[in-house]
Amino acid sequence: MAQSKIVDQYGRPIQYDKLTEELAAARTTGIRQVWHQSVASGLTPGRLAAILQAAAEGSAHDYLTLAEEMEERDLHYASVLGTRKLAVSGLAIRVEAASDDAEDVRRADQLKEIVESPEFGELQADLTDAMGKGYAVSEIMWDRSGKTWNPSRFEPRDQRFFQFDRDTGRELRLLDEADMVNGIALTPYKFIVHLPRIRSGLPIRGGLARLAAVGYMCKAWTWKDWMGFADIFGMPMRVGRYGPGASKDDINTLMSAVANLGSDAAAVIPDSMRIDFTQAANVTGAGDFFKGLAEWWDKQISKAVVGQTMSTDDGSSQAQATIHNEVRLDLLQADAKAESNTLNRYFVRPWCELNFAPGRPYPRLIIDVPKPENTKILIEALKELVPLGLKAEQSVIRDKLNIPAPAAGADLLGIAAPVAAPVLAQATNSEQVPKKPIAIPDIVDNQVQTLERTAGTYLDDMVDQVKELLDSVSSLEEFRDRLIETYPTMTTNQLADAMADGMMAASLAGRNDILRGL
Repeated sequence: MAQSKIVDQYGRPIQYDKLTEELAAARTTGIRQVWHQSVASGLTPGRLAAILQAAAEGSAHDYLTLAEEMEERDLHYASVLGTRKLAVSGLAIRVEAASDDAEDVRRADQLKEIVESPEFGELQADLTDAMGKGYAVSEIMWDRSGKTWNPSRFEPRDQRFFQFDRDTGRELRLLDEADMVNGIALTPYKFIVHLPRIRSGLPIRGGLARLAAVGYMCKAWTWKDWMGFADIFGMPMRVGRYGPGASKDDINTLMSAVANLGSDAAAVIPDSMRIDFTQAANVTGAGDFFKGLAEWWDKQISKAVVGQTMSTDDGSSQAQATIHNEVRLDLLQADAKAESNTLNRYFVRPWCELNFAPGRPYPRLIIDVPKPENTKILIEALKELVPLGLKAEQSVIRDKLNIPAPAAGADLLGIAAPVAAPVLAQATNSEQVPKKPIAIPDIVDNQVQTLERTAGTYLDDMVDQVKELLDSVSSLEEFRDRLIETYPTMTTNQLADAMADGMMAASLAGRNDILRGL
């Protein structure tokens, strides 16, 4: 079997022959089957506690089945969890080159072609299943028919086909007949394992399904009791009466008629019999009790999954919705960052190492979360600042306002050009037509403009270096220490020379003013 000198995070070499094989497919017989018995039916507190404890100890099959059934049976849980999943899967993906070098740009362009494929969009959606269950796995089906290794498709795999190792509870292993107790190690560069990092600790304890399981069970009981209450007290009681001489067949006929009245609203009985309708007992507030309990559990599940209840359970004003949208934005940013890290670690790195020579940094894949813009404030600021000299790039403003660039030859909106005033034919001397005063250039303004043009490029380079350093650190203290280390490498010599030339020119200009007596 062909192996490479390239190893994964566990030090295992790549096995090229296995990259094109389907290693985690379901089977009709064996340990990886697609058919599983229900766990949610008849769920009790004792049974739920046993399921959660077994999952924490490494046997998560029943817990994963319960997590799947919760999405199928609880409409509210399916709604809020689906909202959080779709919020991430609908975001655009941006690819950044490692640098402006031509080779790094070429690699980023090739990666962008893969990211824009429909298969990659499906992968992005499949990985969001980790939010409920704690982790999600997709198998990369590599294609080597061309000159490069490229994914032909991404196959989502059932989480029940895997288990975490018994020693650390963090390394995911594939269930296989070769080792039915501990499973086998995942083949390097074949699987994308997404851990959403919703909470710290063991990955299997981090899924939202574990958090919502108690609420699901209690709500299921409430729903069952509520429907039983509606069945008993929601309809009037039917009482059939028969005379002392009624036979057994007559009684059976009356019983059938009374039962059919509940669904058919029609019955045929002899003259000697009658059916009376008795009003159901007045159980004041009982229906509201069941309803209130079910709604309370819905709110708790909403808080756990989307972080608030305003947009899912409670009516709200626009101002209240805006405040709660900001809370959801924090969750969305965290989910997008976690999935970006997963894709960079389990796909971008393998793809680069399979196709390119080592030694260069990898391009970065970023799931963009658009930040809400107050366009009114932006427009007001531009109206005030642009006349004062602020220079703003049109493409940036168009992106913020979501206005596309105009097509060639399109009819454009804009301010009409001023019409030149006609020359007066009667003007016969210079006194009738006022002359525009000649502007005398100011030497100080000329020097400032010259210094801006000369030093601007070098100053922009220094600012870019500081920005890159700020993006790479995690605290202000680290930024302070790194800035001291980075300063000697900055392009300060050219800036110092430009400033020295400007000072010399200003000194000479001042001497010239003195000699001229200004």
